[in-house]
Amino acid sequence: MTFINGISTFPKYVRQFIFFFTLALSFGYFSGFKFLMGSTDLKAGGIETHYNGNEDVPDAETMVFKKTENEILTTIHGHAVSFSLIFLGLGGILLTLPIKRKLKKFLLIEPFISVILTFGGIWLLWKGVTWFKYVVMVSGTMLTLTFLTAVILIFWYSLQRQPISTDID
Repeated sequence: MTFINGISTFPKYVRQFIFFFTLALSFGYFSGFKFLMGSTDLKAGGIETHYNGNEDVPDAETMVFKKTENEILTTIHGHAVSFSLIFLGLGGILLTLPIKRKLKKFLLIEPFISVILTFGGIWLLWKGVTWFKYVVMVSGTMLTLTFLTAVILIFWYSLQRQPISTDID
């Protein structure tokens, strides 16, 4: 089901608004991803070190201290809320796209599962359940792939020409 007659029926300025909103959101998302690459090297061990420190590693190149409870709660709170809002916004736009129902349902629901697993996993990792770094890694990867897929689809459909012009500028 596509709501509001689908994105292709939106006036050009609305599709441009959607395009630039998604572009700005992507800029923010991928700048955060760049930070994540630098702080964890996108490796399970890097994730563990980022949150739990490496004070017990005598030959560590750079010493990293375990996050305090306030730091970990601030990180989890800020990211869980903002990612939920990011995917609420993208989901609202996805509802207007003429894509297969199964793909749409996956792109609407999966990010919220990944947000819970990623940031709940960071909490459990910080609490000492170290194998959860793998759950964080997989769910974070899924979160990014889902984001990227949604963005590409939104870009594609927001750039399509309107079949019948009813736009009066």
